[in-house]
Amino acid sequence: MAVEEEGLRVFQSVKIKIGEAKNLPSYPGPNKMRDCYCTVNLDQEEVFRTKIVEKSLCPFYGEDFYCEIPRRFRQLAFYIFDRDVFRRASIIGKVAIQKEDLPKYHNRDTWFQLQHVDADSEVQGKVHLELRLNEVITDTGIVCHKLATRSEAKKTKVKKKTNNPQFDEVFYFEVTRPSSYSRKSHFDFEEEDVDKLEIRVDLWNASNLKFGDEFLGELRVPLQVLRQSSSHKAWYFLQPRDNGSKNLKPGDLGSLRLNVVYTEDHVFSSDSYSPLRDLLLKSADVEPVSASAAHVLGEVCREKQEAAIPLVRLFLHYGRVVPFISAIASAEVQRTQDPNTIFRGNSLTSKCIDETMKLAGMQYLHVTLKPTIEEICQSHKPCEIDPVKLKDGESLESNMETLRQYVDRVFNVITKSGVSCPTVMCDIFFSLREAAAKRFQDDLDVRYTAVSSFIFLRFFAPAILSPNLFQLTPHHTDPQTSRTLTLISKTIQTLGSLSKSKSASFKESYMATFYEFFNEQKYADAVKNFLDLISSSGRRDPKSVEQPLLLKEGFMIKRAQGRKRFGMKNFKKRWFRLTNHEFTYQRNKGDPPLCSIPIENILAVEPLEEESFKMKNMFQVIQPERALYIQANNCVEAKAWIDVLTKVSQCNQKRLTVYHPSAYLNGHWLCCRASSDTATGCSPCTSGLPANIQLDIDGDRETERIYSLFNSYMSKLEKMQEACGSRSVYDGPEQEEYSTFIIDDPQETYKTLRQVIAGVGALEQEHAQYKRDKFKRTKYGSQEHPIGDKSFQSYIRQQSEVSTHSM
Repeated sequence: MAVEEEGLRVFQSVKIKIGEAKNLPSYPGPNKMRDCYCTVNLDQEEVFRTKIVEKSLCPFYGEDFYCEIPRRFRQLAFYIFDRDVFRRASIIGKVAIQKEDLPKYHNRDTWFQLQHVDADSEVQGKVHLELRLNEVITDTGIVCHKLATRSEAKKTKVKKKTNNPQFDEVFYFEVTRPSSYSRKSHFDFEEEDVDKLEIRVDLWNASNLKFGDEFLGELRVPLQVLRQSSSHKAWYFLQPRDNGSKNLKPGDLGSLRLNVVYTEDHVFSSDSYSPLRDLLLKSADVEPVSASAAHVLGEVCREKQEAAIPLVRLFLHYGRVVPFISAIASAEVQRTQDPNTIFRGNSLTSKCIDETMKLAGMQYLHVTLKPTIEEICQSHKPCEIDPVKLKDGESLESNMETLRQYVDRVFNVITKSGVSCPTVMCDIFFSLREAAAKRFQDDLDVRYTAVSSFIFLRFFAPAILSPNLFQLTPHHTDPQTSRTLTLISKTIQTLGSLSKSKSASFKESYMATFYEFFNEQKYADAVKNFLDLISSSGRRDPKSVEQPLLLKEGFMIKRAQGRKRFGMKNFKKRWFRLTNHEFTYQRNKGDPPLCSIPIENILAVEPLEEESFKMKNMFQVIQPERALYIQANNCVEAKAWIDVLTKVSQCNQKRLTVYHPSAYLNGHWLCCRASSDTATGCSPCTSGLPANIQLDIDGDRETERIYSLFNSYMSKLEKMQEACGSRSVYDGPEQEEYSTFIIDDPQETYKTLRQVIAGVGALEQEHAQYKRDKFKRTKYGSQEHPIGDKSFQSYIRQQSEVSTHSM
């Protein structure tokens, strides 16, 4: 879900690694340790929560979180909570990073000091204020400015049950005291001092409790804003109080290690990307492939992973990933001298195949491994086989037998899953197998090791080792389970490698002893049969569409569709489950479904306006007879559900083109006031092209990311051009400064580089023009850019500097 701006779409995403906390304050009492967890918040909306780490003042989390940000936000906040013996949570401290400061910490581990949390500093929201300065002549002839300020405050009426109150109230204050006034509540000001005053507006949440009202934020407006005009209208961001947390000592709450990658993509119309996109998509047909635009990107990027992620997504979107990877894999095999090192480096080929497996194979990975991984995590049986690490009371023989059973189960589900391997992965494995067999004709095993080096070493083994990184578990596993999974992963990796002396491949003697259980021919035969199946040229996915695939599940709150309680339809927490066949909900996970909606009955999936039930993050699943109203836990979850439900039902023939953005209540639609519950919708449905439900890829967005990479490495592109020119005319030893680039055909590579630089330059001009146009039309103090928006103020300064330099 992009934030729409005039002429383009803005996509925001954030990738976070929550590392560890240290030196948290000890718990008061005999037990000094704490049970802590960490939350990630967009402003004050929680979007992610880590597991609880028990009995520690230096908890290690090691958890990763990624999300698309579906709305504007001011800050990214991290809260550390402590759970007491009564399972109540209290805040220890927080880290708050303003949006404009996120680039400072981009993709690097940083320790942040935890700050105190108090009501005066927890502020969000904005207010529209109108000021007008009127001069009043009193009976004595003295001029009085009627605006501000008196010593007593004035209050608006309380607006109940709303997050968007509209007050529309006017207050008058007198600035200059007429000589007849004598009350001490008035102040006398010289005429020239009037504009040194300020208006202060506080917002409060009215409370019926004895603790008093809750402070929501304030704003201060100097009367100087009326110097140029007698009236002033503007939106303001609410600010914390000046004295918020001022008296609290920083640094006494401990610190938190974070790695944050915030990305903002400005995506223009598809036509803008045609030249660069077409140049990239024909990379597989360029001879040699090292002269192609996609390969050039891999050469200039500091890390191959940077190039692989957007390239694979772009090629997958346009159905060109197999020929591209086949081309670069063949070229890499030709450069490989030893069959034992084939595809073992972090090359562009390896990174592209890794990314393809991660995207196209995630569902396959879940179907294959998730049930077994979940059972291992839940059973929590000890499997330590290192005699040095055995705990008191544990039996080495018993642990070894439990581990052997786990390895057998995991090995069997993998080697019997070949028929489920996605077609795109099988096609890539076939090309790897053929290229390796052709290059090393005397090595009969290379056709297997070329494939196993990916499917076992870089797909299944890492997923077993760190299941949370592949969404197989919601959080990082506990130390004992993590150790069990490590031992399983190492054994599976060795079983899949087909090396001739497997026991010798283990550094630890206890692993070599354990591996003797699997030193049988049946294991090698099973691996070869599996590899043959997933790398066969005639292999196609025979799975029928009748087999349901689980796409998403989780708890949400839904509004009852039928029964009423006390005249109003009630809301219930339910476990929702979506497959490619149906959308169901039940009381709890594993219970029989209370309701099942066939996918073909979903006519539209759209957000529901907050005014309907005074509830945030609601959406509606529209069916022929009624709409199911659902509330997600937060804005990120709501977006994820809307996206996947929309994609799985996108091809339904009876999909709606218009819908009602609000609910039907009290005999009419709240949005258009139509009285009939079957009235045609009043707003157009969200547009979208049919797409693979498991590959949510925006081709234009990926091309924009590739443009950004090329633009940031422009100096390397120019250096590569120099290298091409040098190799074309210089006959002799290769110059050292150009030796980092793979250039097989200098003339063809130079031609590609010239086209790339031209395409990047054209897009750079379009970006620059957009920024200039936005600078001209944007008004500071508008609802989109309220006064107090520091990121926008920074943008204004940058554009002012650009405008000054251009003059």
